[in-house]
Order: sequence, then C-alpha cells, then structure tokens
Amino acid sequence: MRVLSLLVEDGPNTLTKVAGAIRRRGFHVRGISVGPAREAGQSRITLEIDHGHAEADQVRKQLERVVEVLEVEDLTENAVHTRELVVAKVAGSELNGLLERGAKVLLQGADGTTVEFSGESKEVGEFVDELARHGVVDVVRSGPVVMRRTA
Repeated sequence: MRVLSLLVEDGPNTLTKVAGAIRRRGFHVRGISVGPAREAGQSRITLEIDHGHAEADQVRKQLERVVEVLEVEDLTENAVHTRELVVAKVAGSELNGLLERGAKVLLQGADGTTVEFSGESKEVGEFVDELARHGVVDVVRSGPVVMRRTA
C-alpha cells in the first residue's frame, strides 16, 4: 500500500485528468480524498494505491505529466498524521461498544442512532467491523487524509 499526496490546480477537469492517468496504468485506488489546499486555486488530493514502490513510482511519473499537477509526493515511508472518518446509522440502541471505541453520537431517533468515528485506517476498519454487531442501517467512510509530521 502506498500513499501519494498531490498538489493540483483547481479546475473543472483536474480530477478527471488525474483519474485518467491512473486508469491508463490499471492501478487500484483503495482510497481518495480531495480538499482545498492552503493557496487559493489549489487542491490537495490524497491517493491510497494498492501497489508496491515500483508501481507507485510509475503512477507518480504519470501524474507529474498532467499539466494541472503541481507536485506529487510519496508519503508512504514518512512519519505522517493520517485520519479517516466514518458516519454510520445503527439500528441497535446498545451503543456502549461503539462509544468505548471513541464514537460520538450525532443523532438519536426512532429509526436508529447516527454515530461518527475518526482515526487511523486500521482503527476505522476495526470500528466498521464493530458496527456489524450493532445492526448497521447505513455506513459512509471517507478516504484518507494524510499530512507529513513536523518535528
């Protein structure tokens, strides 16, 4: 698993061009997140790809050829902060197992309880597994948000 961070120019076709560069090489993207960058007119795209170093290097080179891509970093070997978010609706009223893991209740109603949880990928995966024991009605999981740690 590799994590690539892209700084891109905002534009109506930027994400399409980035996806096209990845698709042409047949890479499997396990997670993606997009959000505004510090500078106006730029966005940060985080990609989690299911390949080794050599393949990630090929993806990086393909992405660097896209005009709107300003920077590509492979953050896999770096010390990073990484988070994902899960929002889920569960049918059960017994939420202790979820709350003990750090979930927050967003809304309780007659048709279920909506909770949120954020953490590292492994923690989020374990939380999703725990949801199965609480009668999952619906679940949404974000892609990774990754930032290099500073000393």
